[in-house]
Amino acid sequence: MKINGLDYNTKRETLLLPEYGREIQRMVDYAIGMPTKQERNACANTIVRMMATKVPQSVETDEGLTALWDHLYLMGKGQLDIDWPCDVSEAVKITQKPQPMPIRKNHVRLRHYGHLVEECFEMLKTMPEGREKDRLVNLTANQMKRDLANWGRGSMDDERVADDLARYTDGRVQLDLGSVRLERVQETAALMNVNGNRLPKQMRKRRK
Repeated sequence: MKINGLDYNTKRETLLLPEYGREIQRMVDYAIGMPTKQERNACANTIVRMMATKVPQSVETDEGLTALWDHLYLMGKGQLDIDWPCDVSEAVKITQKPQPMPIRKNHVRLRHYGHLVEECFEMLKTMPEGREKDRLVNLTANQMKRDLANWGRGSMDDERVADDLARYTDGRVQLDLGSVRLERVQETAALMNVNGNRLPKQMRKRRK
C-alpha cells in the first residue's frame, strides 16, 4: 500500500556506516556545508561525541577514538574540511574488501589426506635420514591417522597408515610399528548412523 508523504528507507541513500544511524549522517552532511572551518571543527567534535554514545567502549582507548575520526572522515566522503586531530589518511582502507585468497591449481590426489600431507610425502622422498626426518615421519603418520578417522570412512588402524605412508613415498619410508606407537584416535565413523548422518549426543553417549 502506498501512502503519500511517507519516507521509506528503501528510497533513501544507503548508509556507509549504518551502525551510527541516519541522523548522524545528516549531521555530517550539514557540517560539510558550514561556511567557516571554526564552525566545522566545533560541529565535528560534537558529532564524534554523539558517535561515541553509539559505541561507548571506543573512547576507552586512543585506537578507539581514532577509529571514530576515521569513521567521520568516511561518512563525510573526504569532503569535510576540518583540522583533523589524528591522521585519517588510511581511513579509506576500512571499507576496502580483502583480496580473495588464491586457489590452488594443482589437483589433490588424496582428498582424505589433503595438500599438507601430500607435501609431507614429497619432502620425505628426498629428506636425508636423521632426527628431523624421524620427527616428520611421526608427525605425518599421526596426521594421516587423524585424517582417516575424520574422512577415510574405512580402516584407520596403524597398518593402514604404514601401508599408505610407504606407498605414497615410493617406499622411501617404512614405518616400523614395533618401535613406533601412533596416537590413539577416536574414529568419526563410529559416531555416524547407517545413513552417514551424525548421531544425536544422547545416542553417542550410550555407544561409548
